[in-house]
Amino acid sequence: MFAFIVQRLFQAILVMLVVGIISFALFRFTGDPVNNMLGPEATIEQREALRERLGLNDSVPVQFINFIGNAAKGEFGLSYRVGKPVEELIATTLPATIELVFVSALMALLIGVPMGVYTGLKRHAALSRVFLTVSLIGISLPTFVIGILMILIFGVWLGWLPTFGRQGVVDLGVWQTGLLTLQGWSHLIMPAFTLALFQLTLIMRLVRAEMLEVQRTDYIKFAKARGLRNRAINYGHALKNTLVPVITIMGLQVGSLLAFSIITETVFAWPGMGRLFLQAIQFVDIPVMSSYLMLMAFFFVMINLTVDLLYYAVDPRLRAETLGGAAH
Repeated sequence: MFAFIVQRLFQAILVMLVVGIISFALFRFTGDPVNNMLGPEATIEQREALRERLGLNDSVPVQFINFIGNAAKGEFGLSYRVGKPVEELIATTLPATIELVFVSALMALLIGVPMGVYTGLKRHAALSRVFLTVSLIGISLPTFVIGILMILIFGVWLGWLPTFGRQGVVDLGVWQTGLLTLQGWSHLIMPAFTLALFQLTLIMRLVRAEMLEVQRTDYIKFAKARGLRNRAINYGHALKNTLVPVITIMGLQVGSLLAFSIITETVFAWPGMGRLFLQAIQFVDIPVMSSYLMLMAFFFVMINLTVDLLYYAVDPRLRAETLGGAAH
């Protein structure tokens, strides 16, 4: 187990180093930020002073070493757009994105798994056909279309939910959350469901396919021959083995939710990392863009590492292979 963790940690560090190189190379040469920050009226002395302050006069290797070293400490430099430390901007926007992604992932699991189990066990039921039709809609429609439709139906026509922004936020000191107030939930529910719909339908179809496959295996037939109840067979044996690939897929999808929440945050004017990144692109705010890429890569790496450990804990075959390799 220890060797498995060390191997995965080494791979994670290597991936982050490669992402750091790509991030530095992509954004370091996309225009001169001094012109955007000072404007054409600035003097040569002011420009040189700002370049020295931002470290732009250093050689490329020195800039890269400083970039990696500061990133390892959680420092990403000054934003070219607002002149504040990037970590402060991240601290104000990251809670909103994490909150949105957490609720979306929870929705996808709590709704998608039961729907997948039902459609797998009762393939010919009318409700199963309804679920499959809904899943086709969720997969086919783009996220921004779903968001606009939800705003039109639940915000404009019915007037049940607010259509934009984030309100009802409670400051807990180190974290700000809207999960503790009814107003916060009312602003969160539509963007969270919009972001979760694609993942929900993906999980539903995956669980359904796995349930159908597991039902044909020998150990399920043996369990039925022993006279076990259908409930014990379906939920004690079949569902347990179905969840192994779901853990893997869900881990990857949580990373996708983090990376691709930009569209949902834009549609609902949600003040998260996605909007911050779009504003950085418009202004060529290199530190913010680089830090966003590094942060998303870090989340992906940590999520994949967690999924690997969960997979190792859930799947006894992987533990047996590891032990067998160690024995040899």
